[in-house]
Amino acid sequence: MLTVMALMSLGALQALPQGVSSDDHIVSPSLRIMWSRLRRRRVSQNLAKIERLFASDPAQEAFRSMKLEPEKISHAVSALSDEEVASLARRAQQIQNNLAAGALTNQQITYILIALGTAVIILVLVAAR
Repeated sequence: MLTVMALMSLGALQALPQGVSSDDHIVSPSLRIMWSRLRRRRVSQNLAKIERLFASDPAQEAFRSMKLEPEKISHAVSALSDEEVASLARRAQQIQNNLAAGALTNQQITYILIALGTAVIILVLVAAR
C-alpha cells in the first residue's frame, strides 16, 4: 500500500509543468496584497496590546521607578521584527490577564515590566548591529 502511494505521488510530481522556475509566482498579486494587509493589521493589533500594557498604572509606576521614559520604550518596540512584536504582545496579554484577575502583586508587576523593558532595549540594540 505504501509503495503504491509512493509511486502515485511520483507520477503526480512528474505531471507538474517542467517549465516552472523559482522566479515564477504562484500567488496572485491580489492575494499578496491581501496577505500584506492582514499581516499589517496583525502587527498593529499586537502593538496595541503592548501599548495598553505600557499605558496601565502599574506599568507607568514601574517605568518611573526604573527612570525609563515609556515613550522611548514604545518607540523601541516599533523597531522590533514582526515575530518579536508578536512574542512581546503575547506576554503583554498574559500580564494584562493576570492584572485583571488580581493574580499579581505590584512588586511582581514591576519586576515583569523591568524584564520586558530590558528585553525590548536589548532586542533593539542587537537589531541595530
